[in-house]
Amino acid sequence: MEWREQGILMAVRPHGESAAIIDVFTETRGRHVGIVRGGTGRRLSPVLQPGAQLDLTWRARLEEHLGAFTVEPVLARTGLMSDRAALAGLGAVTALITFTLPERQAYPAFYIQTEALLDRMGSDPHWPAYYIAWEVTLLTTLGFGLDLQSCAVTGTQADLTYVSPRSGRAVNRDAGRDWSDRLLALPPFLRGDAGDASITAADLQDGLRMTGYFLSNWLVPALNKVTLPPARERLERAFSRL
Repeated sequence: MEWREQGILMAVRPHGESAAIIDVFTETRGRHVGIVRGGTGRRLSPVLQPGAQLDLTWRARLEEHLGAFTVEPVLARTGLMSDRAALAGLGAVTALITFTLPERQAYPAFYIQTEALLDRMGSDPHWPAYYIAWEVTLLTTLGFGLDLQSCAVTGTQADLTYVSPRSGRAVNRDAGRDWSDRLLALPPFLRGDAGDASITAADLQDGLRMTGYFLSNWLVPALNKVTLPPARERLERAFSRL
């Protein structure tokens, strides 16, 4: 059995004397785990860094076997290492993917969005807003989609200000006024009526708090887990310093 494809390195751990087991995310193969011979050696260890774009060839005798990878670097994304917030974002992306996505199940649209997000982290100062949108897509991809397009009470698409923690649906400002202390804030950039330049630090905090609620209270129990990965909490702290 053999296939070749590009993918993003999510995690790496030593195996034996010199090998490494890597967890990669690919467009058509989904998450895939395999051994890299010499992965902890001088030549390959600098290549096998989380977030790196790799050209992968996977081989195994049978499809269900762990298999072995040969890897070639495509894009290192080392620029993220000098930005504390971007590094926290990278850690959250890789941790959430390995935490939530089943192995060997393809999510091509989500892979493309993930690759685009990592590229933005190295070049676009507004990447935090795109990260929050990425978490919304993660929820949708795994069957926990939010409805942020119309009010759950009135059906209107105007002045959507809140999100119901019970239904995951948007709520109009007037309809939610009396219940605002029980609702989550919906930042304007998730409604599509705010440009990048107008996004505030408070908007980012609101967005991360909203997606974090649904990740913790909807997705985590469905996965029979207790809590989100620590990398997600580190990202919250990084956002609080923006």
